[in-house]
Amino acid sequence: MFTAAPWSIQLWKVLELFSGVSIIFCSFNLLPCAFYCHDVKKCQFTSSHDLVYLEQIYFNKVLMLQYNSTLEKFEGYTKKMMEIADDLNKSKRTLDYEKKCAEQCQIYVDFTLDFLPHLGNIKSLDPSVRITPVERQGNGHQMLLVCSAYDFYPKQIKLTWLRNGEKVVNDVTSTEELSNRNWLYQIHSYLEYTPSPGEELTCMVEHASLKEPKYYNWEPTSGAERNKIAVGTSVLLFGFLIFVAGLLFYKRKSP
Repeated sequence: MFTAAPWSIQLWKVLELFSGVSIIFCSFNLLPCAFYCHDVKKCQFTSSHDLVYLEQIYFNKVLMLQYNSTLEKFEGYTKKMMEIADDLNKSKRTLDYEKKCAEQCQIYVDFTLDFLPHLGNIKSLDPSVRITPVERQGNGHQMLLVCSAYDFYPKQIKLTWLRNGEKVVNDVTSTEELSNRNWLYQIHSYLEYTPSPGEELTCMVEHASLKEPKYYNWEPTSGAERNKIAVGTSVLLFGFLIFVAGLLFYKRKSP
């Protein structure tokens, strides 16, 4: 383990709201012989339901060792650090400490999400979301749905497609968060699918401005689809009227 004399340790806390809405706690160890070692504790999140606590050990700016609350274990990135990680993972006391830090992470996230809207110059803006269909020529009945989120802040956001309540893993592509050049952002997630009767497609949105995920259901008969149905119905009705008129005309002319 890295150690340092008490005089070489400076503890400080930074609430970082501008770069990814992360809560970072750092302790720096300044060692002799121009070596630099530091420990960083991060609480990263996009919402109160999607967060991860990380503790990272760097040596000369190279990541050597990391604890991940999702994995609930340490990981080493060199042969020696792998051995140290194995020892740490066998220490109940150490793992219990990291779990308590992860619990604190949740508390700070909830506090930040409650506090953020009340800041004067720092605001979180919830995204405006809509789902639109795109026809794909030459692909039979396959369609492309686009879930778009506009005008949100901060930048971090997560869009997830659900089919009948289950997360869709395949046939999904997404853009990066795109800047509107006015401190707001937009993002687009694409889902390739073949329409199926009774199928429910949903775009789940998670963002720091939302206390819980929001769900947007795709209505197959909305927008362009309704227009197509209306046009198709009109054409069928017009054709039926012509058929009836022709039939009546034929009967009148018949002897």
